[in-house]
Amino acid sequence: MKFQLRKLEDQVLVITGATSGIGLVTARRAARRGARLVVAARNEQALGELVDEIRAAGGEAVYVVADVGNAEDVERIAASALQHFGGFDTWVNNAGVSIYGRIMDVSEEDHRRLFETNYWGVVHGSRAAVRLLRHRGGALVNVGSVLSDRAIPIQGTYCASKHAVKGFTDALRMELEEEGAPVSVTLIKPSAIDTPYRAHAKNYLEVEPMNPPPVYAPEPAAEAILHAAEHKRRDIYIGAGGRVLSSVGAGAPRFTDKAMELTTFKLQQSDEPSAPDRADSLHAPSRDGEERGGYPGHVAESSLYTKASLHPVIAGAIMVGAGLAIAALLRPPRTEVRDSHDRYASTEVGML
Repeated sequence: MKFQLRKLEDQVLVITGATSGIGLVTARRAARRGARLVVAARNEQALGELVDEIRAAGGEAVYVVADVGNAEDVERIAASALQHFGGFDTWVNNAGVSIYGRIMDVSEEDHRRLFETNYWGVVHGSRAAVRLLRHRGGALVNVGSVLSDRAIPIQGTYCASKHAVKGFTDALRMELEEEGAPVSVTLIKPSAIDTPYRAHAKNYLEVEPMNPPPVYAPEPAAEAILHAAEHKRRDIYIGAGGRVLSSVGAGAPRFTDKAMELTTFKLQQSDEPSAPDRADSLHAPSRDGEERGGYPGHVAESSLYTKASLHPVIAGAIMVGAGLAIAALLRPPRTEVRDSHDRYASTEVGML
């Protein structure tokens, strides 16, 4: 079925995990562009502050305190959107948390809790969204990870949950397309992003965890999410680094295994000891309201690869123009030579 997604300024967006990192940046950008928002998270104080901020700037927003691992909480999010705005046009499943530690060290309780948020939160949100969108039309945007394509050690539980999100999202997309439902289903695949992700993660390591480079700012991810709200896209990678990891992992899996065994254990561990009373967000909300996580290394503020993937026609035109300009610069000068009749003829000197 052919259908058009609405312009962002005409939309109502539901965003889960809206009080930090990618979700917070996305909510603020969507509000500035005129979208009406239903924001959800577990931290009521941070939600209230976000909604007050949006309203003070002239926007419209409401919040719902919800744990996405609880289906009834997610249904309350949908009900709030219907009550305040008559429904929604885009639903963004963004809430997530991680665990740093070897799989055999992580308790079964923590394994299950992470899946409640990362996987079941997406299932609950997607089902609530599709029930309305298959009749109204709109976009479902699930925030996965490049680690749904290629697992890494020390975050095995997180990787497993994102593999599950990818499988669920891909299957749901096909089922909706087959029935002709007017629902665009997009999977966002961020690389490492400088958000409070590390601070919110449960840590089994003796030191504070660290993001492996390259690390990107949350803004490119937010831009991709909002692009998916207006344009039908299957998936979007955030950062060329993640796209390369996915491709190399698929093409040379054993080589990638060995390379990761040599590098990613160290790259995910800092020199700072982990405090015994360290707070995290696995089982309950912790500190929220921050977009960045304070990554100490270089943070790429944008991704040329992601920008090009969002606007392939423009990117292609730029590449063609650049190619013509380079060809013009490399073209050798025209020279005059005498022919066999002592007349001057014009020719171009070829390049080896």
